[in-house]
Amino acid sequence: MPYFLAPFIGWFVSGILKFCINYLRFGKDARHLTGNGGFPSTHTSTVATTAFLIGFGEGWFSPIFGLAVAFLFIVIIDATGLRIAVGKQATFLNTMMTDKQQERMRERMGHTKIEILGGLVVGLVTSWILFILFT
Repeated sequence: MPYFLAPFIGWFVSGILKFCINYLRFGKDARHLTGNGGFPSTHTSTVATTAFLIGFGEGWFSPIFGLAVAFLFIVIIDATGLRIAVGKQATFLNTMMTDKQQERMRERMGHTKIEILGGLVVGLVTSWILFILFT
């Protein structure tokens, strides 16, 4: 089972999907809009791909799957809570900037619940395909 490849493949699939969705929505500006935040959550899909692949390969009640789920929850909590707070702080700081030469901070940082759900679905589908391919 290619557990060591799962995070990279989950990240790659999610990143390509995010870029395609943004390209359909924003055209050539998509290159500047792809990054932290947006649909699907790449952080979530990266960890979810690995966690679900462990579940498929090692069993849903295995200790390592439990650890993977705990790590997945930490990533989701970070993406929906902490990073949204960071984005709000960036918005506040950008309004305070008086120097036009200074680069503005990125305000879109966190994820909505739908974006997290999208990352979970991408992770589940990607891990299922990897499991089918390597068993």
